[in-house]
Amino acid sequence: MTFRVQSDLSRPGRRGPGRAQVIAWQLIGLAIIVGLWWLATDILKLYPSYVFPSPRAVWTEISYGLWGTGPQDGKLLSAIGGSLRRVLTGYAAGLLLGGVIGLLMGAWLPLRATLGAYLTGLQSVPSIAFVPFAILFLGLNEKAVLFVVILEAFIPIALAVSGALLNVPPALRVAGRTLGARGAGLTLRVLLPASVPNILTGLRTSWSFAWRALVGGELLIAGVQSLGSQLEVGRNTANVALVLATIIIIGLIGGLFDAVLRTVEGRVRRDYGLEVTQ
Repeated sequence: MTFRVQSDLSRPGRRGPGRAQVIAWQLIGLAIIVGLWWLATDILKLYPSYVFPSPRAVWTEISYGLWGTGPQDGKLLSAIGGSLRRVLTGYAAGLLLGGVIGLLMGAWLPLRATLGAYLTGLQSVPSIAFVPFAILFLGLNEKAVLFVVILEAFIPIALAVSGALLNVPPALRVAGRTLGARGAGLTLRVLLPASVPNILTGLRTSWSFAWRALVGGELLIAGVQSLGSQLEVGRNTANVALVLATIIIIGLIGGLFDAVLRTVEGRVRRDYGLEVTQ
């Protein structure tokens, strides 16, 4: 008796969900969350409004904070501008420093064995733990926040660049040496271009670390326009709606930047032949 077995490799591949379908799922999930929130606060009234405000109250805080015209309105918009300025400055500085150190660690074993191990250990320390040191060392000012942001952006990208260089396929190294590339030329012309997809993954990780570090540092720095200060104002005035509004804005901004970096990463990975177009 003969059995006919069809290999999975011979079957036509199933197309993944399209972008429109994914967006539809996300919108449905958001509607369910908001609906349950509205049900708990406006219909069932499980908690007092000063403990757990309704979606309408949170939206009111967002609208007044972003485009209100009163003397106390518009503070969320200025806070967003201040926080973005700090995080982009610190993120850019961290990427530049981390990229250089990562290249050096990838090319020189003694540095990778020492500094690389130290950075791996520091990466496990929560960013908020560095804030007291930064305040004592630099003072209770914006420099302390920037120090923490730069540090949290620097460590992931340095480790990502170093690791990406080491994970380049040996065949590319051999091909580069065969064509005469040596030393810095091999690293910059062969290994670094081949490492770009993995480095872009490190960029996303670095962004998430820097963004979280920024908000944690801003909580302790008074007198500056920032999202962290808005959280502190909401806590001091028992305004839970303002706290939730600020948390939502922080999540939206972080998710938006991550989506941009994810799109760039996906495009590069497709150009490198590491992914197929769905």
